[in-house]
Amino acid sequence: MSGSAAPLLRFDNLTLGYDRHPAVHHLSGEIAAGSLVAVVGPNGAGKSTLLKGITGELRPLQGKVELCGLERHQIGYLTQQSTFDASFPIAIYDFVAMGLWREFGAFRRLDRAAHRRIEEAIGAVGLAGLEKRALGALSGGQMQRARFARVILQNAPLVLLDEPYVAIDTASVRDLAALVRAWHAEGRTVISVLHDLDHVREDYPQTLLLARDIVAHGPTATALSDVNLERARALLEARDEPAEAPICERPESHPHDQTEPERRRA
Repeated sequence: MSGSAAPLLRFDNLTLGYDRHPAVHHLSGEIAAGSLVAVVGPNGAGKSTLLKGITGELRPLQGKVELCGLERHQIGYLTQQSTFDASFPIAIYDFVAMGLWREFGAFRRLDRAAHRRIEEAIGAVGLAGLEKRALGALSGGQMQRARFARVILQNAPLVLLDEPYVAIDTASVRDLAALVRAWHAEGRTVISVLHDLDHVREDYPQTLLLARDIVAHGPTATALSDVNLERARALLEARDEPAEAPICERPESHPHDQTEPERRRA
């Protein structure tokens, strides 16, 4: 794992897991600043676990994650699902405004510039005009757009996205993927856990292929070779934990948004 630019993340013999059971084994290497990296692997490969280790949500069992010139509060993190109770009576505007929590806290009043940033973030994800709509009335795609808007407000140099396009409509996938490309063009580092290999090959120059251990890391065309994909499956099967689905499974697309209240806070 390396890059020509200065490293933003460095893994030193990193092992992560739960209740002393490793889920990611002995990762070493670097992620270069400004990279656009897809994290790919079979179910149970440790992809989401790796993101939790980067944010500090999960402490290493062994080794460490080094942030190079970066503080943990400078990481934007979109979890796989939100813990926010969509039945809670809150409007899109107030939900998105939570993206400024680290900057303003619970008691500092938002100023005019902050309100303008909130409106711009809502507009950037295609929700302009819906600011007063309750979360419980949102479709799955609209909810994910609102969650992306919160990440925009964090203005983070490192953005982590955990399966950001699962069970949302095609238009939302297209628009949010364009936003990710824009973040990369601005020089941000973006690391996304993804399952759709067609999308990875089209949009992500770098790929990290995991099967609890690193199988490959580098240019996407090389990392996602047939040999490497088969090796990733074989590694998990050798642990008596066969992959539940092919790595290349494309997430189910929906012709229309579907309402799917999210249960866990981002």
